[in-house]
Amino acid sequence: MSRPSLLNRLTFRQLQVFQAVYRQQSYSRAAEQLGLTQPAVSAQIRQLEQALEQPLFKYAGKTLHVLPAADALAASVQSIFGQVSSLQMELSELAGTIRGELNLAAVSTAQYVVPHILARFRARYPEVQIRLRVCNRSQALERLAERRDDLVIMGMVPEDANLAFMPILDNEMIPVVWPGHPLLTAKSPTLEDFARHYVLMREPGSGTRTAFEEFAARERVSLLHTIELGTNEAIKQGVMAHLGVAVLPRLAVQLELASGLLASPVLPGFPLRRSWCTVYPKDRHPSPVTELFLRFVRELLPELNAHFSSPLEPMPGHGVVCLPLSTTQDG
Repeated sequence: MSRPSLLNRLTFRQLQVFQAVYRQQSYSRAAEQLGLTQPAVSAQIRQLEQALEQPLFKYAGKTLHVLPAADALAASVQSIFGQVSSLQMELSELAGTIRGELNLAAVSTAQYVVPHILARFRARYPEVQIRLRVCNRSQALERLAERRDDLVIMGMVPEDANLAFMPILDNEMIPVVWPGHPLLTAKSPTLEDFARHYVLMREPGSGTRTAFEEFAARERVSLLHTIELGTNEAIKQGVMAHLGVAVLPRLAVQLELASGLLASPVLPGFPLRRSWCTVYPKDRHPSPVTELFLRFVRELLPELNAHFSSPLEPMPGHGVVCLPLSTTQDG
C-alpha cells in the first residue's frame, strides 16, 4: 500500500503551532502565544515531524536549535498562510464585505496616535479583526526580524535594515518640567542646565531614550543623574511629583501642558524631530488586509496631520457602529 501524500498528513493547526515555535524559538513561549499547554505544543510538533519524516528542532541543554528542515518548512508555511489570507480576502470581496486579520505592533509612544487610526479603519472595515501589541523600539526591531506582525509602527527606522517604511506623522520630543520650575524663568537655559537635574528616562531600547541620549552625546553633555521608569505615564507622574525632569513626545503630554500640570522650557536644539512610520520587511509581500490598511493610512494622512497639529479636539467620527447594549428581563 502506498504511503499517503504529504498533503494528507499535514494539518493547518500543526503548521500554526510550528510557526509559533519557529518564531519564538521556545515551546513554552509558543504555548503562551497560542493559549495552549506546553505538552500540547510538543505533541503537535512531534506529529508534524512524523508526517515530514524529518526532525525540526532539537535541544542542546536548555537551548532549542532550529534544524535545516525547519528553515525549509518555515518559508513554505509563510507562503501557504499568505495564500490563505489572499483567498479569504477574495471571498470576502465576493460576499461584499472585507474580512481578515491585521496584526500590528507599535512602539509605546505611538499609542497616542495608533488608536485614532484604528478607530477610523474599524469604522470602514468592521469585519477585519485587529490585534495590537505595544512594545519599545528594541522589541519592535526584534519582532520585525522574527516576522511576528503584519506591520510595525515605530520611529527611528534603521537605515541599513532591509525594511520598507512609510512616514505617517511627525513625532516631536520636548523637555518637560513641573510648573514653577526655575528653568522656565531662567535666561537662556541650556541642555547642561537641564542635565544637572535628575532626568527621568524609559528603559534601554526605548526610542525616546535613544533619541535623547544621541542628542546629548552630539552636544557633549553627560547625563550623570538619571532615574529609569518603565512607562511614559510613570515618567509624567514623576515630573509632576518633582522627582526629576524628562524628555517626552509632545503628544504624550499635550493634555498636561494645556491643563498646566506640566510645562516645557525653551532649550536650544528642541524639539527633537522624528517620524512615526509603518514598517515591514522588504522581502515579505504584505497580505491583502495589510495592503488595504496601508492604502487607508495614506488616504488618512492629511486628516491625521491636521488633527495632531492641534490634538485637543477629538477627531470627527465616521459611522463607528457600537455593539447593542445587552438587555435583561425580570422573571
